[in-house]
Amino acid sequence: MARPVTMVVFVLPSVLRRWVSGRTEVKVFAVGADRDSPPTLGAALDTLRRTHPLLAERLCDEYGGVRRHISMIVCAENARCVGGLDCALPPGAEIYVLPALA
Repeated sequence: MARPVTMVVFVLPSVLRRWVSGRTEVKVFAVGADRDSPPTLGAALDTLRRTHPLLAERLCDEYGGVRRHISMIVCAENARCVGGLDCALPPGAEIYVLPALA
C-alpha cells in the first residue's frame, strides 16, 4: 500500500540562499514512514539532504538533527516544541528556516 506524501516548502533567509542558487524557497516531497504515518519534518529533511546536500549540511548536524542555532517554524510553531524531527507535516506545509541572531 502507498505511503502518504506531501509537498513541503522550505522558506529560506538570505544568508542560506547562496547554497540553492539564490532561491527564496526550496520545495521537496516528504514521505510517511508507513501507510499510517504522516510525513514528518525528519522525512522532509531526508529528502532535502538528497536533493540539496550543501543546504542540508548547514541545517542539520552530523547526527541528522537540526543544528542548535537553526529554528524551523512549522504551522506557526517552533518544530522543537511540537515533536522536533517527528513533527507531522500537513499537506503543503511551509517550513520557515531561521538562523540564530548574533
